Amino acid sequence: MPPSSRKATTLADLWGLIAPIFRRHALRVALGLVTLIAVDVLQLIIPKFVQKAIDALAAGTATPHFLSRIALALVLIAASMAALRFVWRTMLIGFSRILERTLRNQLFAHLVRMDQPFFERRTTGDLMAHASNDLPVIQMAFGMGVVAVVDILVLSLTALGFMVTIDLKLTLIVLLPMPVLVVCTRKLAAMLHRRVNVVQEQFSGMTEFARATLSAIRLIKACTLERFQARHFERLGLDYVAGNLAVARVQGLLAPASTLVGSAGLLLLLYFGGCFVIEGRVSIGAFVAFISYLSTLIWPMMAVGWVANLAQRGLTSLRRLHRILAEQPCVETGPCRVLPPSRKLVCSLRSLDFSYPGSSEPALRDFNLELGPGLTGLTGRTGAGKSTLCKLILRLYPLPPGMLFFQGEEATGLTQASIRNQIAWAGQESFLFAGSIADNIALGKPEASLAEIRAAARLAAIDEEIMAFQGGYGATIGERGIKLSGGQKQRLALARALLCQRPMLLIDDGLSAVDVATEQAILDNLQAQDCTVLLISHRINVLCRCQRVVILEEGAISACGTHEALLSHPFYKTMLEKQKRHA
Repeated sequence: MPPSSRKATTLADLWGLIAPIFRRHALRVALGLVTLIAVDVLQLIIPKFVQKAIDALAAGTATPHFLSRIALALVLIAASMAALRFVWRTMLIGFSRILERTLRNQLFAHLVRMDQPFFERRTTGDLMAHASNDLPVIQMAFGMGVVAVVDILVLSLTALGFMVTIDLKLTLIVLLPMPVLVVCTRKLAAMLHRRVNVVQEQFSGMTEFARATLSAIRLIKACTLERFQARHFERLGLDYVAGNLAVARVQGLLAPASTLVGSAGLLLLLYFGGCFVIEGRVSIGAFVAFISYLSTLIWPMMAVGWVANLAQRGLTSLRRLHRILAEQPCVETGPCRVLPPSRKLVCSLRSLDFSYPGSSEPALRDFNLELGPGLTGLTGRTGAGKSTLCKLILRLYPLPPGMLFFQGEEATGLTQASIRNQIAWAGQESFLFAGSIADNIALGKPEASLAEIRAAARLAAIDEEIMAFQGGYGATIGERGIKLSGGQKQRLALARALLCQRPMLLIDDGLSAVDVATEQAILDNLQAQDCTVLLISHRINVLCRCQRVVILEEGAISACGTHEALLSHPFYKTMLEKQKRHA
C-alpha cells in the first residue's frame, strides 16, 4: 500500500507480526518461562533458610547437624538454579535468535517480491538499516528484555509476598518511594521513544549515503570529491552521535532514578527495621532476610529503566519493520491464471495510457503495438517512453485491465511469474555481481552447464574475450563488473538473457557501448533466434537490421515501418544524417 493510505500501526498489528512465530515455538517459550520463574522463586527461598539459621544461632538452639542441613539445602538450591538457568537461557535467548532469523528471512522475501514503485519510495540504505539495526534491537527486546520483565514481575511480587509475611507495616514503609519511580519511568519512556525513532532514521540516512558513495566510488574519484563526501559523511555521523547522546541522556536519568528509589527504601528499612528489632517486633534473622528481599527488590526497580529503554527501542524497530512488511505490491497477482509456456510469444498493447505514480504527465499515451516473432526496433528522443514500455511489459508497474495482452490473454489475469518466465531482459546499465563470469551469465539459469554458458556467450560475441582472461569463465570480475569495459558488461548481460532461451527478449539500449563490427555479429545471431525481440536503440546501423522500426515521440507512436519507409521521417532522417557525419 502506498504511504498515503497507511493507517497508524497499533500494538495489535505488531503482535500479529510476531504471534505466528511465538505459536510455532510455544513449547520452547513455555519451558523457558517456567524454568526462569523457578530460578527466581528458588533465589527467594534462600533468605528463608538464612533466617532460620540466624534465628537459631541468636536463640542458642543451633546444632552442627541443623546447620549442616541448612548448608546442604542451600547447595541443592544453588545446583538446581544453575541447571535451570542453563535451560531458560537456551530456550528464551535461543528463541530470540530464532525470532530475529525468521523476521530477517521474512523481510528479505518481502523485499524481493516488491515492485518498482516501492523501491522508488525507499532508499537502499533505509532497507539495509532494517536488517542491520532494527532486527538486532528486536532480538534484544524479545530476548533479555522478556527475561528482565519476567524477573521484575516474579522477583517483585514474590519478594513482596515474603516481606509481607515478615511485617506488613515495615513493607509499606519501604515501598513509600515507589510511586516516584513509576511517574519518572512513564515520562522518560515517552521521551525515549521519540528520540530512538530519530536515531533510527539517522542511521538509515547514514547507511544510504555510505552505500551510494561506495557504489559510485569511481565517479567520486574522477570528480575529486573524496574530501567533500568525507566531510558530508562526518556531518551525518555527528548528527547520529548527537541523536544517540540525546537518547543516552534519557537513559542516564532512568538508571539513577531507579537507584535513588531503591536506596531510599533501604535507608527507610535500616531505620524503621532497626527500631522494630530493638522493640522485639522483628527477629534478627527476619531483619536480615528482609534486607535480602529488599536488595532483591532493588534490582527490579533499577531494571525498570533498562527494560523501558529496551521496550521502546524494540517497539520502534518493530513498527518500522511492520511498515515495510505491510506495504503490498501495486502490481497485484491475486488468483490469476498461469501463462502457458510457448516457443513464440505475442505481446499486444492496446490503447495503453500510463503515468508514473505522482506524475500528472503521461509517460505513454494511446499506445497500440503488437510484438511478434522477429526483430522490432524502437527509437525516440530521451524521455519518449522507451524504457517505460519495457518496464510495463515486464509488469513492473500496475496497469488497468484491457491494455496489455500476452497470447491474447489479459496480463492482469495472469501471474507475474508466468509472464516474466517467458521474457528475458538486457539493459544499458548491466548489473553484475562480484563473482565468476560463469556465475554471472548463469544467473537466470543456475543449473546451466559450461557448454550452455559458452554457447550463450558466443551468441553475445564475448566468448573469445572471456577465454583470454586469466581463469576464463572462472575469472572473478569484481562488484558491478568493475574489471570490465562498458561493452563487455553489456554483452555479459546479453549472454545472461540469451542463456535463458525465453520466447521474448527485451534489449533496452543494451548494445550502446559495443563497437560496430561486434554489434553486427550480435545482430546476425539475434536474427537467427526464433523469438520475439524488442530492440531499443538510437543507432541507425542497429535499427536498419530490424524488420520494422517504431518511433516514439512524447509517449506516443509517431511512425512505424521499415528502415526504408522511415527515411523521410524528420526525426529518423535527422538521426541518420548526424550519424553519417560522425561515422
